[in-house]
Amino acid sequence: MVSLFAKTGNLETRYENIHKDLIDACGRGDRNAQFRIYKLYYKAMFNTSLRIVNDTAEAEDIMQESFLDAFQRLDSYSGQGSFGSWLKRIVVNNSLDSLRRVKDTVSIDDAGLDIAEEKEENHEAEIRFQAEEVVRAIKKLPNEYRIIISLHLLEGYDHEEISEILDISNQLSRTRYSRARLKLLEILKDSKFRNAFIYN
Repeated sequence: MVSLFAKTGNLETRYENIHKDLIDACGRGDRNAQFRIYKLYYKAMFNTSLRIVNDTAEAEDIMQESFLDAFQRLDSYSGQGSFGSWLKRIVVNNSLDSLRRVKDTVSIDDAGLDIAEEKEENHEAEIRFQAEEVVRAIKKLPNEYRIIISLHLLEGYDHEEISEILDISNQLSRTRYSRARLKLLEILKDSKFRNAFIYN
């Protein structure tokens, strides 16, 4: 199994070629090929969903549903990017849909929180401490903050991509992320890792 992607054309092409036959077989309904693809990606896809919905059982259901969706929609996979990225986008969308169905939270942007805006270029925080501590803190964030932090910091989406995924403006994505970072800092303020936040 190749676990890393490279942005250089040769290595990315090699990765896609390694899985092309397997993906094609999935498209023909080959159950064995589908199981092999599942084994390659299920852990990463489960973790992606869990970071968004913050519920183990729900993330498990979403992960299973996303694989079924992917196998039914393989004809929409162009092969231009990595299969993992395409699959992850399905998982992210299904996770967000699940949260929207629950509708148990008040929109943070409508809650009238009076948080001073930061200038991103002056106060970009870089997290330099143990991943487990970060994940525990992120789980304590309200849904909308947890989603934006997860998509940007953990899943690697930029604000343009996030604005498309969440159907919000680029500016709102940046604002919500800035507020989420402030809230994360509040949660971590008593942590021994607090000093690991370095401001430029």
